[in-house]
Amino acid sequence: MKNKDTINTTQKGKEAESFACAFLESEGYAILECNFSTRFGEIDIIARKNGVLHFIEVKSGIGFEPIYNISPKKLKRLTKTIHIYLSNNPLRLPYCLSAILLSKDAFNDSFCVEWIENLTLF
Repeated sequence: MKNKDTINTTQKGKEAESFACAFLESEGYAILECNFSTRFGEIDIIARKNGVLHFIEVKSGIGFEPIYNISPKKLKRLTKTIHIYLSNNPLRLPYCLSAILLSKDAFNDSFCVEWIENLTLF
């Protein structure tokens, strides 16, 4: 049985991912898949725009910078998951790993969006 904090964190993550999908669609991205999961990890959003695949990590936080939740270990896991996706879906398109960082401060209930396209993998 999940505890209250785990359920609350999961709910916040789903809210952030829904917000990120709406943001991407408003910017002209086509959402191909959400929550693609392997034994190595999960890709939050897979989208396409202008012939480029974007594997997108969504991080959110209140009162801190969510970028600090993307560690080198997390990037390696994402890279392995991307390779599995590409081997199962031979789309032959250029691709990049990107991030959407959603932050709130204690006084504001709306997200501040930071879009980081093409994260450095190593």
